Amino acid sequence: MIGCRARCGLWVVCLWLAIAATAAWAVDIPTEPPARSRQVTFYVTYFLTHQQISKHPLDDEIARRLFDEFLEELDPQKSIFLAGDVEEFRQEREQLDDALRRLDVSFAHRVFRRYQERARQRYAWTEELLANPLDFTVDEELVVDAKQLDYPADENEAKDRWRKRLKYECLRLKLNNDNDQMVRDIVRRRYKNWLNSTEQTTSDDLLERYLNALALCYDPHSSYFSPSTYEDFRIRMSLNYQGIGAELESRDGYAVIRRIIPGGAAAKGGELKPNDRIVSVGQGEDGPMVDVVDMKLDDIIDLIRGKEGTVVRLGVLREGETEVRVIKITRARIELEESAASGQIFTHGKKSDGSDYRIGVIVLPSFYVDIEGARHNDEHFRSSTRDVRNLLKKFREEKADLVVLDLRRNGGGSLSEAIGVTGLFLDQGPILQVKDSAGRIEVHRDLDAGAEWTGPLMVLVSRFSASASEILAGAIQDYRRGLIVGDPSTHGKGTVQTLVDIGPTVMKFGSAINLGAVKITMQQFYRPSGASTQNRGVLSDIVLPSLTAHVSKGESELEYALPFDQIPACDYQPLEGYVTDSLIDSLRAASAERIKKSQDFMRVEHQAARLEQINARKVIPLAWEKFAALERDSETDDPDAPPEETHPPLPDQNTVSGIERDFYLEEVFNIAVDYLGHQPAAIAAK
Repeated sequence: MIGCRARCGLWVVCLWLAIAATAAWAVDIPTEPPARSRQVTFYVTYFLTHQQISKHPLDDEIARRLFDEFLEELDPQKSIFLAGDVEEFRQEREQLDDALRRLDVSFAHRVFRRYQERARQRYAWTEELLANPLDFTVDEELVVDAKQLDYPADENEAKDRWRKRLKYECLRLKLNNDNDQMVRDIVRRRYKNWLNSTEQTTSDDLLERYLNALALCYDPHSSYFSPSTYEDFRIRMSLNYQGIGAELESRDGYAVIRRIIPGGAAAKGGELKPNDRIVSVGQGEDGPMVDVVDMKLDDIIDLIRGKEGTVVRLGVLREGETEVRVIKITRARIELEESAASGQIFTHGKKSDGSDYRIGVIVLPSFYVDIEGARHNDEHFRSSTRDVRNLLKKFREEKADLVVLDLRRNGGGSLSEAIGVTGLFLDQGPILQVKDSAGRIEVHRDLDAGAEWTGPLMVLVSRFSASASEILAGAIQDYRRGLIVGDPSTHGKGTVQTLVDIGPTVMKFGSAINLGAVKITMQQFYRPSGASTQNRGVLSDIVLPSLTAHVSKGESELEYALPFDQIPACDYQPLEGYVTDSLIDSLRAASAERIKKSQDFMRVEHQAARLEQINARKVIPLAWEKFAALERDSETDDPDAPPEETHPPLPDQNTVSGIERDFYLEEVFNIAVDYLGHQPAAIAAK
């Protein structure tokens, strides 16, 4: 969607714009930070030292962590800075905490200006090294494990390491593209875009990166949101925004339409098409057209985004055309339906009377709420609780026998929404306990009498299921309300973050200044049983093989993660008749037997084993024959694996847009039918 950026404290080398050395929109990072950086730094450091749950002081230990985190964030592969650069920076390492107390972030500016210098040099090397074909017959290797590397001692070593990096990228492309010139052009464009992204970094962008590195020194989930990132966060949480309804990406200096969002203003107008290149933007019916070629993508987004009902004009170049066409679009409120809860009933298996079992599946991507709508008591404001409640009502009307709540891609969201959705499956009672930095414990309860769904329930989880998802899964498991099925455990994020808008604390001429927001870990949450989900996560009752258990790092693998602990259980009473240990054992055994015979799951386990081998690699050969052989070994199926299994086509009514009925879901349905067969009649009839 327009306005969403991949930030989150990570630097992604992505396709941005054209070469900044000549771009009109390039921005030089000033030697000294702007004045408002001091205000932001004051509030971020205050909240980290006074409100973050560990209350770790801003001391030399934090300074050392900050130094390491910031340099790793900028140069994770140790291919940009020289050893001499790092030694020069290291002279200030122990004083970074003192500088922050003085509200001085000039260290970040000095480091980044050097980074920009090195980036320009690296791009010049890229042009030089890719001017002619590379030699793929030389028997040499690229070290891909940065922990085994020191920073290059001098420019000669740095250039050789950069050459190997370029060879590796060319080799990856060469696997599917025999045109050497085209391969080199693609890699050259990637680094042109990377350089331009570096050149267009603003002081606000850099401050966000530096303060995010600082926040990560306290825990993995505290962070600072710049004004633009904060706006994007609010959009994602509310699932709506005002704009044209299109996703943009940058390609070779142009903002390009990646996707038209169904139901949005652009889709209704029908004139804007995917792959259209935006070259200018005008406001209103007759405002001047502003040239946006080579402009930073965030700035183009800000020009296009606007109030509902207003007009924006886009100058567009279509593929194969040379004439710019002007497309007028009236901005509208756009509901991001693909990010909302969705549901459908599937049929699977037969009852004793010969009728089909009906299984309702709800996919919940996050726990969202329209914050502004709720704040203003809008009776139609959007929330995950409201949407899931409506789906459950529909399932009851359509005589569903069991509900599957799919949280496999749900990374969390609103704490209150997690309680609200959990309460749809439970009567009144405690959902979670929260402990603050002073050790005070507060019990959060579902206060709504009754439950929206009282029948059998299964919750699907993965290593991507985190935070609010773990609150729900943990409470369902503690109450013995339903089965938890999926990866061996969820992510293990058992902490609560509070988002504090900095702007209202700083007033200028009677109005709040937009200074972004601080996300601070202020509390840790616990299940009704008293167990934390921190690091350990929620353990599945029935484990199904999947790649997500191998590709996603859990909380315990993150730097500076808080430890697992436990507090006393609260006054909750597990339910009877839904789940017992003997039932879990029986369902687990039956599922394991089916998985043993499933060629699909056997392939998943084989792919997982290959993935483990790939992740364990420390070096990669750069000679073509060895590289290609290594890739073939990684991609070729196990010769002992069974042949492909052919599945009969499923009935049309079970093919659902947005919810794919794959082999994984088939096994979930098998477990569901087994579960229904073990349910007491009174429970199954609810």
